Amino acid sequence: MSDVPLDADQITTPTEYWHVLEDGRVECDLCPRRCKLHEGQRGLCFVRARQHDRIVLTTYGRSSGFCIDPIEKKPLNHFLPGTPVLSFGTAGCNLACKFCQNWDISKSRENDTLASTASPEQIALAAEQYECRSVAYTYNDPVIFMEYAIDIAQACHEKDIKSVAVTAGYIEEQPREQFFKHMDAANIDLKAFTEDFYHKLTGAHLQPVLETLQYVKQETNVWLELTTLVIPGKNDSEAEFEEMTQWVVEHLGPDVPMHFTAFHPDWKMLDIPPTSHQSLIEAVRIARRNGVHYAYAGNVHDTFYGSTWCHSCGELLIERDWYRLGQWNLTDNGCCTKCGTQCPGVFDGPAGSWGDKRQPIQIS
Repeated sequence: MSDVPLDADQITTPTEYWHVLEDGRVECDLCPRRCKLHEGQRGLCFVRARQHDRIVLTTYGRSSGFCIDPIEKKPLNHFLPGTPVLSFGTAGCNLACKFCQNWDISKSRENDTLASTASPEQIALAAEQYECRSVAYTYNDPVIFMEYAIDIAQACHEKDIKSVAVTAGYIEEQPREQFFKHMDAANIDLKAFTEDFYHKLTGAHLQPVLETLQYVKQETNVWLELTTLVIPGKNDSEAEFEEMTQWVVEHLGPDVPMHFTAFHPDWKMLDIPPTSHQSLIEAVRIARRNGVHYAYAGNVHDTFYGSTWCHSCGELLIERDWYRLGQWNLTDNGCCTKCGTQCPGVFDGPAGSWGDKRQPIQIS
């Protein structure tokens, strides 16, 4: 729980997932953390708080800023490749990762960060005007501002604009169903494959994340990709890569792309060295050996391990130089032009040409 009290005059939005305990506290039912709050207290996420015997959202309509990114930066390699995505976040997070790469947003106090305001309709209109094929809820976890994200997704769908969730997947069963019902794609962090890592370095637990992954893959039509930030000495053993990738193939299938990305010292782990390029390559090789058809090295310059190859004939399907696409050997519906094997994903015609541009925008 946060020790920062809720301002009495702060504008808030009612939420659905909570209940009153016998001792008078109100328990938040959104995520497995289940914060139990007295009047005026905030949850650990900082943005959900108790006000007048209910849980409210304090960041609806407010953002830390808007930016148009390449979709590959989310990272999503099999979802409308080469297209621009309108990205934004709010403040706070329901995990406490000591290695957070976006700590200035996720660990901030909202009044320090939320300088931009926009309604769902304004965001959908901006995405349309800038010719974005999708909107991404990112930088911090959209689970904690799900009411705002869902309203934006509904406004975007009216304009045939997709919604992308970049999330740690730390959410309870009922809100999970409601949230992902409105998403078209998700990149979910599988931060490690041990309970010890999750408990000590994120303040969370592994099993709820695994349940979210299985739910999204098995019970929805959401396009799913996974990301693991590889941290030296913490989650980079060959044994852990083996166990993780075997679980993914068994429970999610071989066609869910896995991104193994490089850590750089940040937040409360400044004493840990950056991830070696070789460690990422080893993770990719283990994943492929265990049956993962599409495994990638990220946050490093590696055209070979950052590109998509046909798992059937070995043809180069999508060449990537950082976020810039090169060779494209897919048909409009995503089949290998050499052997005809389907490359799983969401493909709609030829590749986009957004490239590696990053364009901050203002929405008012």
